[in-house]
Amino acid sequence: MKVCETERLLLRLLELDDAAFILELLNEPSFLENIGDKGVRNLDDAAQYLLQGPMKSYEQNGFGLWLVALQDVLTPIGICGLIKRDGLDDPDIGYAFLPEFWSKGYAIEAASAVMTYAKETIGLQRIVAITAPDNQASIRVLNKLGLQFEKMIQLPGATAESRLFTPESEQAQHT
Repeated sequence: MKVCETERLLLRLLELDDAAFILELLNEPSFLENIGDKGVRNLDDAAQYLLQGPMKSYEQNGFGLWLVALQDVLTPIGICGLIKRDGLDDPDIGYAFLPEFWSKGYAIEAASAVMTYAKETIGLQRIVAITAPDNQASIRVLNKLGLQFEKMIQLPGATAESRLFTPESEQAQHT
């Protein structure tokens, strides 16, 4: 089911049929390095990830990670959406793309559409983001979205700290 679209991209709910794509994406070296090892090693693991992650979030929160596909050919290129994490008061925006689709503006295009959808359709007032401390590409996307580094945090169950990004407008109020 379609969530939203841009000129080049279609964002839709993830389905069990997306397990092969999820298996590929979650085992990309960049995903493992910057986001973490989700323990997805085969199609059954990928299906369980979908059921217990994004699909469960759709039911519980009314949002989650969505599949990002090229509008013209419907080729899956990544995921982008909203995540409700333990340790964060607000939903955070998350995204991951296959390396062959990096540096083409897709991450900012998809993330901008998600931010608009979150505010206008779901009615979320505040969206934050986290990223690995050294993930410069992701930090650039977050800055373009109007999110700025606030502080380092450690989420429950995490083995390392993450950078927390919050809306620029809030930071202006604190100065």
